[in-house]
Amino acid sequence: MPDTIFPQLPLGEWVESFKNFLTDTFGVVFDTISAVLSFITENFVSLLEVPPPLVLIIIIALLSWWAVNWKIGLFAVIGLGLVNNLGYWPEMMETLSLVLVSVVISMLIGIPIGIWMSQKDSVQAIVTPILDFMQTMPAFVYLIPAVVFFSLGMVPGVIATIIFSMPPTVRLTNLGIREVDEELIEASNAFGSTTGQRLTKVQIPLGMTSIMAGVNQTIMLSLSMVVIASMVGAPGLGTVVYRAVTQVDIGSGFEGGISLVILAMLLDRVTQGVNK
Repeated sequence: MPDTIFPQLPLGEWVESFKNFLTDTFGVVFDTISAVLSFITENFVSLLEVPPPLVLIIIIALLSWWAVNWKIGLFAVIGLGLVNNLGYWPEMMETLSLVLVSVVISMLIGIPIGIWMSQKDSVQAIVTPILDFMQTMPAFVYLIPAVVFFSLGMVPGVIATIIFSMPPTVRLTNLGIREVDEELIEASNAFGSTTGQRLTKVQIPLGMTSIMAGVNQTIMLSLSMVVIASMVGAPGLGTVVYRAVTQVDIGSGFEGGISLVILAMLLDRVTQGVNK
């Protein structure tokens, strides 16, 4: 017993009871979410594995050249060629699938919430502390409820990655829309614009730089979560790194790490190029 005049709160028991309530009441919902995410991620991995690695490398290099410049295209050829040469191409496709699925879902949820926050101060006052909580909570903690509700594998990794990486998209969407010049908003109102027209034709286009910066940060946070998600069975390059750590295999750890760095740099440069 702790040395205190107050009785110890049974916080752990309350949380356990709440978990049991959720699993008993919404078990079908969790199973449905797990099945849908498994279907999406598995089919996305299968889609990425259809073209030969060389063909996909050329496609990604051309996309990088178009989005940024020829130097990034050349980097894509060299970097992805190195990953393929090291034998980690299937693992990189699994990691890319996990990241892209997580980022797309984070955008589908985060951008509307950010827009809602930008329109109502009361919503911002409620959502901001939740985002603070999500960003300050250690990443490992997200794995516990993810495993409890969704078992092991790719799905809890995707769920934990979404929760961990979503806040920048919400924050920067809200910030980008709120920073639009007030005179432009007044001008749109003077022309009789509705709230929807003002959002779609003025605020969102002018705030797109900030919104895309949030998406970029979400991608980077998703990649940083890959290794941690491997602890609950998420496949990909994170598994290579985690296995190397447990076996003190410096060589494999470096190869998996450099593959993650190449993927991270490529995604970062391409998203920044698309934004510009």
